[in-house]
Amino acid sequence: MKKMLKFLLPLYTFLFFTSCETAQQVLGSMNTGNGSLSTAEIASGLKEALSIGTQNSTTRLSAVDGFFSNAAIKILLPEEAQKVESTLRNIGLGNLVDKAILSMNRAAEDASKEATPIFVNAIKEMTITDALGILKGGDYAATDYFKGKTTTPLTAAFKPVIEKALAKTNATKYWSDVFTAYNKFTAKPINPDLSGYVTEKSLSGIFYEVSLEEQKIRKDPAARVTELLKKVFG
Repeated sequence: MKKMLKFLLPLYTFLFFTSCETAQQVLGSMNTGNGSLSTAEIASGLKEALSIGTQNSTTRLSAVDGFFSNAAIKILLPEEAQKVESTLRNIGLGNLVDKAILSMNRAAEDASKEATPIFVNAIKEMTITDALGILKGGDYAATDYFKGKTTTPLTAAFKPVIEKALAKTNATKYWSDVFTAYNKFTAKPINPDLSGYVTEKSLSGIFYEVSLEEQKIRKDPAARVTELLKKVFG
């Protein structure tokens, strides 16, 4: 028995360490379809993709008419205020409504300039496990991850900027003017939370644009502007 143990022990030791080494190799690299990449490279590539996507998105949206001229994300009066708009236009106050809508979109555009560092901080917190999940996920996995992880802190950080921007563009004044005028003709006054509404619509617009950028990087080779992105998404 002792002779047998002397023979088996080195064999078990060899097999144990060989298995560990193999496991480390499997965990340390992943075949993405364009060569074998380490998990660190995959994570770096995804962070790079998110950084590029959010930067492109916020740059577009923070420009004049970034929200206002984009039919997909243009901020209009909330659903509960549709009757307000119709009533005011019918009595010749359509210009007042137009000013309110323009000001809300200008506020969103102005606030978008402050979004980039918030996105950057969120991207830095992405783990390797998150990265692998995103790579194996669906077409919008990165955007969904981003929304799930950052919506609450982004809202908390973004709303004060929106409030400041609304004041800067006189949106609060126009909003007040709209509902003051409307409330003269109704027994049920309306007073929705303007800053909360515009903040929610602004973030929805940003995530929508980020999702478009994600699709470009995943499906359009021309959008993979760095070698790392070409390797990860190739």
